[in-house]
Amino acid sequence: MLKTTRRAVLGAISAATLALTVAPAWAAQPKQPDQWQIPVHTKKLANGLTVVISPDASSPTVGISVVYKVGMRLEPRNRTGFAHLFEHLMFQGTPKAPKGVFDQVITSGGGNNNGSTRPDFTNYIETAPSSALESMLWLEADRMTTLDFNPTTLKNQQDVVKEEIRVNVQNQPYGGFMWLDISALAFDKWENAHDGYGSFVDLENANLDDVRAFHRDFYGPNNAVLSIAGDVTPAQGFALAEKYFGKIAARPTPKPTDFREGLNTKERRLTQPDKLAQVPAVAAAWKLPDRGSKDQAPFAVLGQLLAGGDASRLYQGLVKGRELALNVNSLYGLTSVWEYDGPSLFTVFALYKPTTNADALLAGMDEEIARVVKDGVDDATLKNLKTALLADWYNGAEMFLSRADRLAKLQALWGDAGVINKVPGWIAAVTSADVQRVAATYLTTANRSVIDRKPAAMLAAPAAKPASSASQP
Repeated sequence: MLKTTRRAVLGAISAATLALTVAPAWAAQPKQPDQWQIPVHTKKLANGLTVVISPDASSPTVGISVVYKVGMRLEPRNRTGFAHLFEHLMFQGTPKAPKGVFDQVITSGGGNNNGSTRPDFTNYIETAPSSALESMLWLEADRMTTLDFNPTTLKNQQDVVKEEIRVNVQNQPYGGFMWLDISALAFDKWENAHDGYGSFVDLENANLDDVRAFHRDFYGPNNAVLSIAGDVTPAQGFALAEKYFGKIAARPTPKPTDFREGLNTKERRLTQPDKLAQVPAVAAAWKLPDRGSKDQAPFAVLGQLLAGGDASRLYQGLVKGRELALNVNSLYGLTSVWEYDGPSLFTVFALYKPTTNADALLAGMDEEIARVVKDGVDDATLKNLKTALLADWYNGAEMFLSRADRLAKLQALWGDAGVINKVPGWIAAVTSADVQRVAATYLTTANRSVIDRKPAAMLAAPAAKPASSASQP
């Protein structure tokens, strides 16, 4: 259920209080005249659960997302991969609703469900006809209340996660070096640097006490956001949230450690062998602006300029122009440029030709970055970049499931689901000078971490030549 990307996945209303959260002062932008205003209604229940409703009667369906404000950064030490393992356990049913019941309720009406674990959150999503809304909310409230803790399901899901690691990392060329290994290299603090997929030893050592404590500490209503988008009115949504979640008691949540990090001050380099790779590859990563920084929107534009598809500067410069790389892809950690709440990375990942080397590829990247720092972006290109970002933002909000999920994440990370309507204005306000500034500030050699991943045969020492026999007279 943890997905990697390489190019790059919810009584009494009077008991609720309106959640008023203000975006950063720098972020205030005038409303764009042609901007789609997505309806967003937010209330907080007495137990601390934040509920977000986005009504849309265009289809008799709903999307639901429940986001818990816990992810890899908050999992216990010596339990790497535990947040992801716990996500799997959340699908194993409860005493009231065993796994088969849970699956049947979701799928019998043509719906589907999923979940994922990221550094700053874990999300659970469902979509189905609106007639199944109450059933889905009952199920989500039930597993928020308790889980079916038992040795059998724990062992089963430990094995499932281990197999997932084998398939996605150990037995794949390049594995997760562009998102797992690069984080270990770029970050200093354990919370940010450790393997969120988990070691087999740590996964096997997880026990039922760990499971109970994690559910108790992080899966209370006061640490969650429920979002519903689609065929439901705000009054209906808030009433149903109160009906099914209102009686769940709030639970104390541990205070997180300080996992903040500044930009790096010296380049970090690592060479790795890969027994499955056919050609070498490079992952180059730079630490991103903090969430809510005035540099976040400009960096989104910069990332689109440098690595946003075949028209990007890096693709045109390294693949088409210099013919050094076979492809160019980019990642924003394990999420997106808008969905993190702690240190994260902008990573460029490229396969390169065996006839060249990582230094030449990095030099090509530096040349393209230097062009941006020196010349900025012309008006026509800047307009096209913004249009692409806006199209992607709006497309991601059309489907009810993805809209509900985005709203829940924004509420959990920013404290304001209304950010969904503010991002377009932030993008529109970015200037060429902004792009130049963030390129010069963040995309520096000192802030860069690089892994050069080579086929194992390329790193093997050449076989020693046999000594020639001395000639006899």
